[in-house]
Amino acid sequence: IFSARYFNAVEAYNWGLVNEIFPHEKLLSKTLEIVEKIVKNAPYAVKQAKKAIHEGLQMTLQKGMEFEIECYNKTITTKDRQEGILAFNEKRAPVFKGS
Repeated sequence: IFSARYFNAVEAYNWGLVNEIFPHEKLLSKTLEIVEKIVKNAPYAVKQAKKAIHEGLQMTLQKGMEFEIECYNKTITTKDRQEGILAFNEKRAPVFKGS
C-alpha cells in the first residue's frame, strides 16, 4: 500500500494476504463452495467473528485480543452453541437457528 506498487495474486498468496487462488473460470464456483461452508455455521457466531475482525483491526493487539474474547463469550450462552455441542456428541450435522 505505502509503496503504491501493484502486485499479483501469487505475490498476495505468498505474503499471506489471500488464502487461495483460483482461475477466473472457477472463481464463482469455488467462492460458492466457501460460502456453503460458512452458512452451515451458527449465524450469531459468524456475526461475532466478523465483528471481532472488523473492530479488532482498529485496536492494539492486546485490546483486539480482549475484544475477541468478549465477542466469543457472547456466543457461549446461545442455543446454537448448545446445539453444536450436542450435534458433535451425537455425530450429526448441527441445525442452527440463530439463537
